[in-house]
Amino acid sequence: MSLSSQMHAHFAQPLQAAAAAAVAAAMAVSNSSASSTSDNHPLTPIHHTVTKTEWMESIEQQHIERATLNRLIINYLVTEGFKEAAEKFAQEAGIQLTNVDLTSLGERIRIREAIESGNIHDAINLINLKAPELLDQSRQLTFHLKQQQLIELIRGNLIDEALNYAQIHLAEFAEEDVKMRQELEKTMALLIFDKALESPYGYLMQLSHRQQVANEINSALLIYQNDESESDLSVLVRMAHYMQDKLDQKSLRYPKMNDISSGRLEDP
Repeated sequence: MSLSSQMHAHFAQPLQAAAAAAVAAAMAVSNSSASSTSDNHPLTPIHHTVTKTEWMESIEQQHIERATLNRLIINYLVTEGFKEAAEKFAQEAGIQLTNVDLTSLGERIRIREAIESGNIHDAINLINLKAPELLDQSRQLTFHLKQQQLIELIRGNLIDEALNYAQIHLAEFAEEDVKMRQELEKTMALLIFDKALESPYGYLMQLSHRQQVANEINSALLIYQNDESESDLSVLVRMAHYMQDKLDQKSLRYPKMNDISSGRLEDP
């Protein structure tokens, strides 16, 4: 199966479900609001139930054209920094990447790879080459990169280097910002535990924390070069979750989508 076929198979149903959930939820919220305003007891909780059949009918009415799906997939791959996948998908789908700066995309990929592999010093150098003013403009980005470098030193059991690095490169952040001080204290607490990964702050040692920092830097670089910091797909998913939260607040029972990756709906 070609990459484009795999992408369509992977994204089509969840995208359709997310789009339909947002639309159907918006309609349900609107209808429930209208009914509540005409009620003699507006403070009484609403307990309407939308059946799965009714919800599926709303989903089936939401048809995503293949061209729209292609655009969403390309936008996601480019925004998240999957250069090779974006190029291969575009070739198989017959799409011209005329509006995509592949050089800039490649630079963002190298920065992401450096962070996710723990080479923070290299990442900082690459960031300064691509966006010389970025880290000067954002103390938070600088702190998170240097915090990650401290974590990498602790991961390598380089205790003396870690203590020295924290004093030279991170102490000033702790002095000027309460939240940064708290984050630094949690990071330094890792030194107390024999098995830091199993400590209350072990999440800092997980690879997902590297990814979190990489995502933050990627979004900042996109904003720096006047691009959207979030893919259209991410916005659509966030919208679907937001509308579901609105329904939950109104005590409406409906087929809920808890797993966006599968697009499956649970019975109300």
